[in-house]
Amino acid sequence: MHTAKERFLRYVTIDTQSDPNSPTCPSTEKQKNLSRLLVDELKAMGVTDTELDEHGYVYATIPANTDKKVPVLCFCSHVDTSPDCSGAGVKPIVHAKYKGQDLVLPDDPSVVIRMAEHEDLKHQIGNDIITASGTTLLGADNKAGVAAIMDAAHTLLNDKNLKHGKIRILFTPDEEIGRGVDKVDMKKLGARFGYTIDGETAGSIEDETFSADAATVTVYGVSAHPGFAKGKMENALKIAARIVAKFPDKLSPEHTEGRQGFIHPVHFEGNLEKATIKLIIRDFTESGLKRHAKTLQKIVDGVLKSFPNSRAEINLTVQYRNMGKVLRRHPQVVDHAIEALQRAGFKNPVKSSIRGGTDGSRLSFMGLPCPNLFAGEHAFHSKQEWVSVQDMDKAAETIVHLAQIWEEKS
Repeated sequence: MHTAKERFLRYVTIDTQSDPNSPTCPSTEKQKNLSRLLVDELKAMGVTDTELDEHGYVYATIPANTDKKVPVLCFCSHVDTSPDCSGAGVKPIVHAKYKGQDLVLPDDPSVVIRMAEHEDLKHQIGNDIITASGTTLLGADNKAGVAAIMDAAHTLLNDKNLKHGKIRILFTPDEEIGRGVDKVDMKKLGARFGYTIDGETAGSIEDETFSADAATVTVYGVSAHPGFAKGKMENALKIAARIVAKFPDKLSPEHTEGRQGFIHPVHFEGNLEKATIKLIIRDFTESGLKRHAKTLQKIVDGVLKSFPNSRAEINLTVQYRNMGKVLRRHPQVVDHAIEALQRAGFKNPVKSSIRGGTDGSRLSFMGLPCPNLFAGEHAFHSKQEWVSVQDMDKAAETIVHLAQIWEEKS
């Protein structure tokens, strides 16, 4: 079955949810179930140089069929799905020739995908929409990208008239928990430029991401017997709660958009003596990250003034940086992608900044300039997730055009 649709319908039934609390790589062994299938399918296509390593990474090579010296390209997607919503027992449903109606998902009719809430559905009239059944996510993030790469690989291998240089395929685990490229062997990969296929709207390319830090605030309070606590106890949980309550709305995800950054608490735990707040900090500039870190420090210091015998520690960890900084030094990577989108029929490709990160964010700083191309996935990490068959086909077509353009211009 050599279509993106048929591949996708197979892939999403395999549970590949990653686990942020697991220290292993991959974080869940079940991710390898899809990776092994991809290896088998690639080998069946004739890709003899295909490998699944111990960490769950799939490497494969489509050999060059030109005498030109073409930079080695990498096309990359991730196999894992988000821990935010169940990925077990996914039952994909194809809604053929979409007419603009609300999509009521049968296993939970309270889950309804409405055009009024999903703007891109306006562009899908007549297309075939794939959803889950209402009790799980779909897995379009990022199995739509995986299917597009696999379909493009099949095309490139079977149409000898399509001239291209050496192409490396990379499928990663654990992208959803921020560890997607932790164990990538860059020397083994051996690519010069790359593209992740992990974006949303058809015809779009993302050449900027957030820069990202993680922060942990640890509050140390003062314990005392509650019956004799007056003037003695300083409750770490209450101190931490007051810190969280002080975060301004203007710096929260639910009140920001565009190029605005945020401070976002994602985990809170503790007891009387010790409480921990885990946060993520996002901005498009490193100076913005520093401002947000200072805001966090100011809030913590301000709250502690009311608790003279308590203290707090703030630990900042770098997660990833805005890939735009790297891509600006290699404009041809984005320029060629824009041309590929135009050849695929998108007269006005959309270049945008993503309020998030991709494997390409870190790969760019690891020596592989790597913007993000659309895969057609929508409503990520939710039971309302959907993708259109036609958008996946266009993603595969764009990959093929990209391979040709790099050969033509070398």
